[in-house]
Amino acid sequence: MISTFHGLETARRGMSTQQAALYVTGHNIANANTPGYSRQRVNFEQTEKFPTGSINRPQIPGQIGTGVKAGSIQRIRESFLDIQYRGEHNKVGYYGSLSESLRKMEEVLNEPSDSGLHSTMEKFWNSLQDLASHTENTGARDVVAASGQMVADTLNYYYNSLTRIQNDIGQEINVKVKEANAILDKISSINAQIADVEPHGYLPNDLYDERDKLVDDLSKIINIKVTKVIPNNYGKPSDIAEGLYNIELAKKDGSPYSPPVQLISVTKGSGIIGTNHLRIKDEAATQDYETMEGLVTALEVGQNNGTWKAITDYSFGGELAGLIESYGYTDGTDDFGYYPTMVDQLNKMTYAFAKEFNTIHKQGYALGSATQSTDNFFVIDPPADINANYDSSVNYAQLIKVNKNIINDPSLIAAALQPGGKSGDNENALLLASIKTKNFDNYLSKIADPNFPKDLTGNMDTYYSGIIGKLGVNSQAAAKDAANSTTLRESVEYNRQSISAVSLDEEMTNMIKFQHAYNAAARNITVVDEMLDKIINGMGVVGR
Repeated sequence: MISTFHGLETARRGMSTQQAALYVTGHNIANANTPGYSRQRVNFEQTEKFPTGSINRPQIPGQIGTGVKAGSIQRIRESFLDIQYRGEHNKVGYYGSLSESLRKMEEVLNEPSDSGLHSTMEKFWNSLQDLASHTENTGARDVVAASGQMVADTLNYYYNSLTRIQNDIGQEINVKVKEANAILDKISSINAQIADVEPHGYLPNDLYDERDKLVDDLSKIINIKVTKVIPNNYGKPSDIAEGLYNIELAKKDGSPYSPPVQLISVTKGSGIIGTNHLRIKDEAATQDYETMEGLVTALEVGQNNGTWKAITDYSFGGELAGLIESYGYTDGTDDFGYYPTMVDQLNKMTYAFAKEFNTIHKQGYALGSATQSTDNFFVIDPPADINANYDSSVNYAQLIKVNKNIINDPSLIAAALQPGGKSGDNENALLLASIKTKNFDNYLSKIADPNFPKDLTGNMDTYYSGIIGKLGVNSQAAAKDAANSTTLRESVEYNRQSISAVSLDEEMTNMIKFQHAYNAAARNITVVDEMLDKIINGMGVVGR
């Protein structure tokens, strides 16, 4: 026998469920422009049929439906696209920071241009040719001294500008580390909030969205591997509960470090274990971990036992790896990185050029002098012996200047090669001008210097052109990779949004659909009510 009031309960369930669907639709519409929001839906489920299979079941023709219920409210998300997006987002961060650093370096060196070192050196070589043609001309000598100082000033500017940008990048590294740590703390906090909700069978969709947005942000700074973990002692979570996030550091190709480097540690057996922070270790003897003092020596990751694990393989990609590769790092023996390499090349080139120029200059004679010159044309300021063996700790490009004695008295320029420095003796001036095309292997200064830089090849012109050419290639490659990664990320994001984003057209359609279903359920109650009214008030009146 079917209950007389069976239809009321079925219609009531229909109204309640359609009402819940309308509320979820309203929530979707309200968050249509919320960053990171994933649209939600009510999963409709049929309630249990009547009667259930049992010995005492009523003998009726068959089971009758009892209506509908909201089984769960689920967000629509494709985890595979999330993984793809974070991989491309990591590449955008890496190549973007690398491209920006190299672009700034190009702006400093400013080649080719009228104000670059190449153009300034050309003016200097030309002034020496003019001196060779007019050895007694005071104006020509003034131009040589002034052009030499322009070369020195350009090298000083290059060094100071590059190191200033390098220091700025160092500060940015610390900012990114603090940003990553702040994100890790927030993810850990959301993990804890989710752990308070999921065991009761609920789905904290908005917390899921907030956590995924933070993971997206973290993936731009460093590459990470995210694993969803549902602990063993976790109450009664929903079958579609996403669980807690275990996050570990990964290499830019997606492979994990061995042993794994945990950032947020969650296990099935113990649940949430803890959060590990990052810090940058540099060459400073006393670490304050707030300012960069020297090149990077390691990325350190805090461990749950209070120790720190040093990572010297900077292959984790993202903005942090790009910044470290730009700023520079060391393994204790060799230095690496775009800015340290460029500064080192400028120092070596400056040293070789200045020392060879001085060596040839001091074998000549000043105007009217019977003795060989004792004046260095180029000096290191503050005072240091430019003619000493090469010292990698000396910043030659920063300190090079033209000798003040020569600036004040250009007649001291040793243009002659014979005693007396007679007018017309230009042989030493020609030797000085020939340094432009002189191979480094043939430098007189190299013979007496066992520390002479071994990686100097070609001549001044070709070596500097090679530096600029390599910079241009690296910068162009980084910019191209950044553009390609951005395009791929946008493509993945488009696919991701096509699944997860709110479509106002679709939500309006759903709203009308749920509204009509709600109205129909309400109308069904009215029909049942009329039936009951007939039974209660219209039956059993015979004999009254």
